[in-house]
Amino acid sequence: MSMIDKLIEQKKKNKPEFEQEFRKEDNRLKAAVALMKLREENGLSQRELANRIGKPQSTIARIENGSMNVSVQLLDEIAAGMDKELIIHFK
Repeated sequence: MSMIDKLIEQKKKNKPEFEQEFRKEDNRLKAAVALMKLREENGLSQRELANRIGKPQSTIARIENGSMNVSVQLLDEIAAGMDKELIIHFK
């Protein structure tokens, strides 16, 4: 375990609000990475993907840079625009 991982775990134990915020940010990052990977695997620019789903390019950029807390509805629209199925699961 790296020093940063140890620090994060320590903060999670000592501050419940930190753990909650960390989880939110982690989920935003996972959504960002998943969308970027899907888009790049299909050879699309942000603008091309946005056009497919009828949204502005800035929406795709905000999701990919982690500044937008993307809704399930929007993820479903993206999946449909890419002819994919959106699957959500809990661990």
